[in-house]
Amino acid sequence: MQFFIGMDFIFLDIVEMVKKKRIQQDIGYQIIFWVGLFLFGIAKNYGQYDGTNFKEIIIYEISHWIFQIAAANFIYYVLIEYFFNRKKYLLFSLSLVVSLYAISVVNRIFIVYGVEPLFMNYPKDSFYDIFTDLNYLLFHYVFSIIIGAFIFIATMFMLRYRNEKENAARLLKEKAELELKALKSQLNPHFLFNTLNNIYALSLTNSERTSESIHRLSDILDYILYKGQRKTVLISDELEIINDYVELEKLRYDERLKVRTFEKLESSNTIPPLLFLSLVENAFKHGAGKTSGEAEIHISAETNKIHSVLKVENTFNGNNSFEKEGLGLKNIKEQLKLYFDTRFELTTTKENNWFTITITIPAHHD
Repeated sequence: MQFFIGMDFIFLDIVEMVKKKRIQQDIGYQIIFWVGLFLFGIAKNYGQYDGTNFKEIIIYEISHWIFQIAAANFIYYVLIEYFFNRKKYLLFSLSLVVSLYAISVVNRIFIVYGVEPLFMNYPKDSFYDIFTDLNYLLFHYVFSIIIGAFIFIATMFMLRYRNEKENAARLLKEKAELELKALKSQLNPHFLFNTLNNIYALSLTNSERTSESIHRLSDILDYILYKGQRKTVLISDELEIINDYVELEKLRYDERLKVRTFEKLESSNTIPPLLFLSLVENAFKHGAGKTSGEAEIHISAETNKIHSVLKVENTFNGNNSFEKEGLGLKNIKEQLKLYFDTRFELTTTKENNWFTITITIPAHHD
């Protein structure tokens, strides 16, 4: 229970870190965007103020710039979030018109009564004139706000789309890794259960091979606990553990089991840990494990610089139903999809009391 509570706290910490990172990114984007827009406005309008003090140009631009920032953020974070994204288009349109008018009026009042008195002694427009002179508000304020807000919102949508794609890709990767861990957790106890049964059967007869079996089991557990948690392992390492597993099964089946192995390793290729071992375990489970007479298993592995080919063949009793899509085979397919997507081949054949499974995978996982 404490473990899961701890995992919950870790998850919440990760969520908070992601939120903080997103806020920091948004602030950074806004600083770059609005500073750039301000400098562009200064450069664009500089030639229109011949004979005018440059300080006045800066003051006017800052006055418009402040309200552009406020309007753009209000439209993006409030109107779009609460109306447009929720498909309340009529409310969004009405709110947008009212907001543009209100912000333009406040902007005009701020300039007339707060800014222009700093360097002008002209008569001020009355509040009535400011509220009712729609043409002046439209061409000198609303258009300016709309242009700034449109560029800002378009930029934010592009950034959000890019971030969502990156987040989606990251979540898919994390989901694949979690699913892979779940698959391994299903497989590992299965190996342990079968091997312990083998040792138990030997101990009942006081066999001298019990210690040998325990040693091999120790190697298998060490592989599962350590190398089994890696992303990939050398195929040669996997084959060594398969040899231990086969020897344990031989102790159980004695003379009635014949196992043939073939290795042609021309390069040091890698493989997802436990993948090939799962194929072999599946062959024992559905072959020798369900056959009362003689059983035969062939294991082969070939590698080159381009790909690896792993094949397992086993005899089975034709009178028994063969579970072609058992848990082991399904998990193998899932692991292949998670690691290689579509860059693998898996074929199975069932003919003349022989079941064959062959997988062809790239030499290395990207």
